[in-house]
Amino acid sequence: MQTQLQAVPTMPEPVARPDMLVCQDLKKVYPTPTGDYVVLDDLQLSIKESEFVSIIGHSGCGKSTLLTMIAGLNEISGGQIIVDKDPVREAGPDRAVVFQSPSLLPWLTALQNVMIGVKQVFPSASRAEKEEICKYYLDKVGLGNDFHKRATDLSQGMQQRVGIARAFALKPKVLLLDEPFGMLDSLTRGELQDVLLEIWQKEKITAVAITHDVDESIFLADRVIMMTSGPYAKIGDELEIPFERPRNRKEVLEHPDYYDYRAYLLNFLNH
Repeated sequence: MQTQLQAVPTMPEPVARPDMLVCQDLKKVYPTPTGDYVVLDDLQLSIKESEFVSIIGHSGCGKSTLLTMIAGLNEISGGQIIVDKDPVREAGPDRAVVFQSPSLLPWLTALQNVMIGVKQVFPSASRAEKEEICKYYLDKVGLGNDFHKRATDLSQGMQQRVGIARAFALKPKVLLLDEPFGMLDSLTRGELQDVLLEIWQKEKITAVAITHDVDESIFLADRVIMMTSGPYAKIGDELEIPFERPRNRKEVLEHPDYYDYRAYLLNFLNH
């Protein structure tokens, strides 16, 4: 009597995530009295759905220029930017930006500042529904007791929390972060990095963060993109950051590979 071999179950192949953000042959040129100044040239970048990417590079390499082009706030000189299969032609609520300065309307409350965008993105929602969205994200960033405080009465760190809440409340396809913690002290910066990652872990929005801080780039991202120095800046290298999520700062810092990643990025910046 022959025994039948049991079929070994095969593990399903991981589903490939589609590209959410693609920059193809991207170019940015500024005219000057002495001729054109080419900031970015032939820049190629693809970012997957739900991926968190950090972009680092020397000052003046065009990091913020790239981010404002993705946001639709800066004209594209050549090539194209595609978000979820649609070319970027202007600013839109599918891309939310958190800038270094929160840019709140000072005479409005935290709730009212978040409400401005929510009204535009969810015009058919009831007043109560819109308010619920605003309060949910303000609570998530730690401002559950400060809904009705005017922006002028909030500290710089609290204002930036409003900026983060405002961005997530738009339910964007892409979250753009332009050195959002650059003006904050190190303690507040660490707290807000944790707040940002906690909300992002739940929302899983494709995120792009511009930063000068190598440690911040590693802690936040799935992948760190390194830009060459300008003019004619482009993507010079990239580094996968495979640390598990959700991330714990102490565990990341104690990981045996952490300082190898840090040294790799610093070596790129120093050459």
